[in-house]
Amino acid sequence: MIYITGDTHGDYTRFTNDAFPLQMTLTKNDYVIICGDFGIWDNSKIENHNFDFLESRPFTTLFIDGNHENYDLLGRFPVSEWHGGDVQFIRPSVIHLMRGNLYDIDGKSFFVMGGAACHDIQDGILDPKKKDYHRKKARLNRHGRIYYRVKGISWWEQEMPSDEEYDKAIETLDNCGWSVDYVLTHCAPDFIVEGVFRIAEHNRLTGFLGEIGRKCEYKNWFFGHYHRDLKVGDKFYLLYNQIIPLPE
Repeated sequence: MIYITGDTHGDYTRFTNDAFPLQMTLTKNDYVIICGDFGIWDNSKIENHNFDFLESRPFTTLFIDGNHENYDLLGRFPVSEWHGGDVQFIRPSVIHLMRGNLYDIDGKSFFVMGGAACHDIQDGILDPKKKDYHRKKARLNRHGRIYYRVKGISWWEQEMPSDEEYDKAIETLDNCGWSVDYVLTHCAPDFIVEGVFRIAEHNRLTGFLGEIGRKCEYKNWFFGHYHRDLKVGDKFYLLYNQIIPLPE
């Protein structure tokens, strides 16, 4: 079985036995996929018991990356091959599915394109290496302007895909004839963000996902990021707290 859920932000209480009793029928050959903002955040969390908790679950946890990840720490994990694509093993059964890859899982193909642009940085991004960092931070706090992030501490430029990752995605889709069973992303394609949610959040990634959505053949598309649980039309699932079985 394959189940899918939304952002966890390092809080895995939804996977306790009481919250997710169906897991008692699962094995490590069954999967729960997290659609970004998994929860690799600070140094303590790399060795945090939360990952050991996930490892102790009867299922295998798969996750894509979102905008709230510590990419410096994530980058320390070696890249391996798994089910046809590149992955990083956080634990033996806690696995990062990487951008632009296609995976064969239980005979179904999953195209993955993680990442997203932070939407809570209206007050800017501060660089702690600059001399005026403390002065700028104090001024923002004094005026109640708390929607800022700090480079290398709470914000990483790798939240958005690199040119190489976009190229990898196109190559992967070319190789499969732009036909997959399922698409997994953190943010949504532009025609969902702007046309359905009415959010002014167009950027290179949402535009790229829009191109995929218009050109690629797929059964369903799953994403997180917007902190709601909602089925959009016949094919799209916005997930947050819900854990749903993969539609057949």
